[in-house]
Amino acid sequence: MTDILDIAREKALENGEGLNKEELVQILNIEDERLPELLDLAHQVRIKHCGVDVSLEGIISLKTGGCPEDCHFCSQSGLFESPVRAVTLDIAELVEAAKQSEKMGASEFCIVAAVKGPTQQLLDQVAEAVTAIQEEVDISISASLGILTRDQARQLAKMGVSRYNHNFETAESFFPNVVTTHTWQERKDTLENVLAEGMETCCGGIIGLGETIEQRAEFATQLAEIQPHEVPMNFLDPRPGTPFADRPLVPQGEALRAVAAFRLAMPSTQLRFAGGTELALGDDGTEAGLMGGANAIIGGNYLTTFGRPMEKDRDAVDRVMEGGAKPGLSLNITPVGQKQNSGHGVLYDTIKSL
Repeated sequence: MTDILDIAREKALENGEGLNKEELVQILNIEDERLPELLDLAHQVRIKHCGVDVSLEGIISLKTGGCPEDCHFCSQSGLFESPVRAVTLDIAELVEAAKQSEKMGASEFCIVAAVKGPTQQLLDQVAEAVTAIQEEVDISISASLGILTRDQARQLAKMGVSRYNHNFETAESFFPNVVTTHTWQERKDTLENVLAEGMETCCGGIIGLGETIEQRAEFATQLAEIQPHEVPMNFLDPRPGTPFADRPLVPQGEALRAVAAFRLAMPSTQLRFAGGTELALGDDGTEAGLMGGANAIIGGNYLTTFGRPMEKDRDAVDRVMEGGAKPGLSLNITPVGQKQNSGHGVLYDTIKSL
């Protein structure tokens, strides 16, 4: 039987072709001692097919809480007894947040609202915010406002939103265990409307909702099928008051396998670390992931949870861009096409330090 990493090397690295579901299951189950080799391969795939740049993004919640949907992981649902209460920011606060993101080196700023889909009033607010931000900040603007009609997607494109986020959250087969107030297909339809109006698509989800390894592989292949420009990778951060409050955190090694698997499923897609990264991976694991397949990160805080300080994320991005790392870690990356001089993957010392 051909070794799975040899298959991945030929398909993903040499040909830019994503692995299929059965191959991804093997990747997600790879032995601990081969994890450094897997991450090294995923990094080489990223460098060859995406380049060396690492993207930093800021994110702000225009409307927090009070959402009518029942996404079981989300503290913004108005159906659960969570500590989050409905709050709406004003335009000046959005502009200031965009300025701070730009100051820290972010190239993208995402405006988010906790809604099933936008009302016309909300779209008008977003249009006002986009205009105000563009007048004062040199940054690309994306949005995440729930399910869109074709006309709503057209309005966002005309106002200057370049990328739209709407996550699948999980595999289609597991989705009914996570959300019951709308369907997986409705989310897919939204992405098709976004593409039809010329915006880029951003679609990912959350690792650790209770899905099986097979469903995790299914999820990666379903994302690959729609060819999103960006895939946010969240790791479950169990929120008080939600149905998933007692779910366990994703173990670090499992999280790193998922990062590599998603890269091998989508060789040329921007893969962005998002919510829960600091819990599942920690500081060193985040850097290992950025040198093991991921090439983007949301800097600072998330929508309802604290992330790492934006400065810390900026420093991590700088170290990865320079090919360096924290003292005591070995993060020297083998250039694409260059043979390794030892039997270990080039991330061996890093993983051993985690």
